[in-house]
Amino acid sequence: MTNTSRPPWPYPRWIAHRGAGKLAPENTLAAFRVGAQHGYRMFECDAKLSADGVPFLMHDATLERTTSGTGVGSDRTWSELARLDAGGWHSRAFAGEPLCTLENLARFCIANRFCLNIEIKPTPGQEHITGRVVAEQAAHWWRGQALPPLLSSFQPEALKAARESAPELPRALLLDTLWEGCLDHARALGCVALVCNHALWDADLVAHARAMGMRTLSYTVNDEWAAQRLIALGTDGIITDAVSRFSPAGS
Repeated sequence: MTNTSRPPWPYPRWIAHRGAGKLAPENTLAAFRVGAQHGYRMFECDAKLSADGVPFLMHDATLERTTSGTGVGSDRTWSELARLDAGGWHSRAFAGEPLCTLENLARFCIANRFCLNIEIKPTPGQEHITGRVVAEQAAHWWRGQALPPLLSSFQPEALKAARESAPELPRALLLDTLWEGCLDHARALGCVALVCNHALWDADLVAHARAMGMRTLSYTVNDEWAAQRLIALGTDGIITDAVSRFSPAGS
């Protein structure tokens, strides 16, 4: 049974994964612009730290897949990272697209009144400092805004640090499997939501999450049947690469 006493979830249902999924180079400003052109008003991104502590957008720990660089991204200063090509791997149309700082994405989202889910994606071993810096800076950039970013992570240590440094920002635990005690961890971290691999959700888990006062989001949903199943379950958010397939209108 739905808990009708819960306040409305303020974020859109449909969330564009890494900006525009596969249509543009992930986690670049170009990708977020393409997602916006398809009508999306909320985006997901991955944030990690450069060697000199600048939060920037990249999923992988290493640079090879999505940039012209090599090695571990967090071993490079931002001035080094800023010179890399983060678009040519995708297509010639985006060749020369630079990496994006979290600050630049924050300015883009705030100027356009877009919502953001920041996945804290630490380089292994940097969970605490990444959670702290990302949360501190996000709290600074979004100060006074009506709707703050949702901070999520697979790493409880990163969420713990985020809570310590910016307790006012909402948090969510990311789950690829239901490991022992995960829901209790989410509650202890003060999470407002669970963001699960979409295959994990069933009626019992949705009911359990609701009973704990948490919202229910899913990644990465690219098929119509999967989206319809999650909508039928009454889940709150769907993260997708398929921004040209699903219309977010009215979400």
